[in-house]
Amino acid sequence: VQLQASGGGLVHYGGSLRISCAASGRISRIDDMGWYRQSAGKQRELVATIKSDGSTIYADSVKGRFSISRDNAKKTVYLQMNSLRPEDTAVYYCNAEILYYNDVEEPVALRGWGQGTLVTVSS
Repeated sequence: VQLQASGGGLVHYGGSLRISCAASGRISRIDDMGWYRQSAGKQRELVATIKSDGSTIYADSVKGRFSISRDNAKKTVYLQMNSLRPEDTAVYYCNAEILYYNDVEEPVALRGWGQGTLVTVSS
């Protein structure tokens, strides 16, 4: 099972960017999906999460600017980031609670992390 994040890059203050994260492998079910971020010298923090029923939670710092969504058929979670600020600069990591089948067909639950995608906002 893998989580592959993409879409990061450099954007100017006030700009927009969409990042995505796709899960692959012998996945039976994905429950919560989310995005976290970590900037230099700081701990990883929650940005937003979305449950399988579509309900969402956002960090106060991104409410009204960021939007999380998911495509269950594509096993993909998205983060639309608008009105970006320099303080949004960070490596963004996707996270998902996944139920998959191992090589001996046993169901295994794990909380997986993507490799991170860098978002840089210039002032």
